[in-house]
Formats: sequence, structure tokens, C-alpha cells
Amino acid sequence: MSRKLIPLQVSDASSFAKSLRLQLSAHEGLPSHLQFLNMLARAAGYGNFQSLRAKAGPAESEGQLPASVPAAYVEIDRKHIDRVQRSFDEELRLVRWPSRRMDQITALWLLWSQIPSTTEMSEKEVNALLRDRHLFGDHALLRRELCELGLMSRTRDGSVYRRVERPMPIHASAILSQRSERQAS
Repeated sequence: MSRKLIPLQVSDASSFAKSLRLQLSAHEGLPSHLQFLNMLARAAGYGNFQSLRAKAGPAESEGQLPASVPAAYVEIDRKHIDRVQRSFDEELRLVRWPSRRMDQITALWLLWSQIPSTTEMSEKEVNALLRDRHLFGDHALLRRELCELGLMSRTRDGSVYRRVERPMPIHASAILSQRSERQAS
């Protein structure tokens, strides 16, 4: 019987490692083969190994991100959240490009949240939207990073862009929640 290769790609190795560590520390004894596969899948953002295997297809092999890590398995890193928030102004415009990759990814998720869903956009429209949402003058970097991270898709010729719908990671969700709470009060 041949084995189907199942790619496992994570957007943030640090969050993946933290989630896996939490699951392993909560488990009594050495996990079985299947239990360990389920832990790996959950750390990568899937419900279990079966859902990872079911979703293993062209999207995962083309560098798309898996779903975000479930909140129950992630420690919220307050320092990370504070660093990312300092990169944005009160209107959630990106003031500077963060130096740490983990912070960049969270910042891109926050920009992603401001892109209209289920709307096809031209490159000009995406550029205009990104110009309005950042202040450091490199919308092309942001557009490229959003596509490379799998948060936006584009046609081969680059004429049509679309936001890719995904569950938002816990750190980006926490930042948006804090901001909406502040605006409500």
C-alpha cells in the first residue's frame, strides 16, 4: 500500500511549537502514533489529523496557510501583541514594517482583516487600499507578502486579486478585540 504524502505547513513556527508543547505537557505519558499525529495537526491549526489529511491537496501544496491554531492550544504572548500594536496607529494603519517575522505575519493578518471579503479587486484597487492602510510607503511589499502568505490570491497575470478566507490567528484576533473594546468605551 503506497502512502499519500500529506504536507504540513505552518505560518508561524513559534506558535506551532508553543501549541505542541502545551498539548504534550497536558498529555499523560507518551502519546500513541495517532495521538501524536492529532497533536501535530491541531498545532498547525486543524481540528485533527483526519481534517489535515482531508484538506491535503493543491491548496496546501501551493504554499497556502492552514487554518489558524485553535485558541485552546495557544498561549497569548502579550509582548508580541504589544510590539505589533506599536506598529499601528489609532486608525489601524501600519506606521512601520515590523522587524520580526512573527510580528510581520500578525501585522499582515490585521491588514487582511481590512480587505473586503468575496470581492474581486484589480491591482490598482489593492494598491489604493494598501496605500490607505499604511504610512511607510511600500504598498508593493505588503501586496506581495499578503499573496506569499496565502492571505490573498491573484490570477496568473496579476489582474484580479481576492482575499482568501481563513480563520484569524489568536494574536491578531486579540488585537482586533482590544481595539473594538476601546472604541466601544
